[in-house]
Amino acid sequence: MFIDLVAGQLSDTKELYEASADVFFNYLEAACRPARRNGMRYWFLLAVIELLTTTMIASVKVEKAEYRGWPNCYRVSNGEVELIVTADVGPRVIRFGFIGGQNLFKEYPEQLGGRGEAKFQLRGGDRVWKAPEDPVATWAPDNVPVEIQVTATGLIARAPIEPLTKLQKEIEVRMAPSGTSVTLWHRITNHSFFTLEFAPWALTMMAQGGTAVSGFPPRGHHPANLEATNSLTMWAYTDLSDPRWKFTKKYLMLRQDPNNHEAQKLGMFNPDTWAAYVLNNEAFVKRAKPDPSRTYPDFGASFETFTNNEFLEIESLGPLSNVAPEQTVELVEHWGLYRNVSLKEWNDEELDRVLLPLVQSVGTGQ
Repeated sequence: MFIDLVAGQLSDTKELYEASADVFFNYLEAACRPARRNGMRYWFLLAVIELLTTTMIASVKVEKAEYRGWPNCYRVSNGEVELIVTADVGPRVIRFGFIGGQNLFKEYPEQLGGRGEAKFQLRGGDRVWKAPEDPVATWAPDNVPVEIQVTATGLIARAPIEPLTKLQKEIEVRMAPSGTSVTLWHRITNHSFFTLEFAPWALTMMAQGGTAVSGFPPRGHHPANLEATNSLTMWAYTDLSDPRWKFTKKYLMLRQDPNNHEAQKLGMFNPDTWAAYVLNNEAFVKRAKPDPSRTYPDFGASFETFTNNEFLEIESLGPLSNVAPEQTVELVEHWGLYRNVSLKEWNDEELDRVLLPLVQSVGTGQ
């Protein structure tokens, strides 16, 4: 019977771990409680769990590596997917892809390997900014080395305090031991003498030639649903007649066109904020969980997307906070990567069939 107990309690550990390392370890602690009445059984169960978790965590490998001219990058991999995090500048996640596969993130070849520039460099990849956007504080340069703290399932990349803003940015990465699930914490700490109002903002720059998709909040019917459901934020340069936009009842789509130089941007709020980017039959998905009771930047946007001829960005935003000195705010995102994603049409039925199940699996460990 005790062997059955052990087997039952361990059968779901891999799935739980992939969902969240914190949830996983809480589960393990709870699993041990029934066995504490019998000391021998408790220590046996604990030993089995320790052996299993050590094996699982060891499958995530973090190693220092050169990447595109930067000698001090860190590669996080579980044998199926890999992330490259820069240490010479940043913090940036400059690559996310299958082992040996394409990088779905944008890279600026002429900026790769650079450091110490006086002005902010786009470079590519994923970064953390402060919102709402302003041309001085938001665009503060991140062109100096960052501190890397290696963890059991990833790392923390922490930038120095910015001389101009007195803000300190960091990105923490935790990768599942198998599959393609990654969880990221985008954090900003206020080291100034004053309370500042801002929100964390996670911007992921995607490579050229793909299409971004995001979902609207659940739709309804008139006259049963008379209440407003969400904001849709426009910028002065937003042009809804641009052919790169496509709207259905359930989804918003934006296509990246290397031949169209005009910038486009929209934002909206969704209590289940997510975006997918489909390129060459692969899909990158990011997902966040905003708080509907809080106030968000840009007329209440938890999600924004931008494009020009060079890249497309999919962005999630945290709530606005009055951040006291030495206080930190963070935005948590869950990522997933998928192969063999083929859409015959860009309509609700096809997106429901192909893309929505992928989105719903992100952040759940499936």
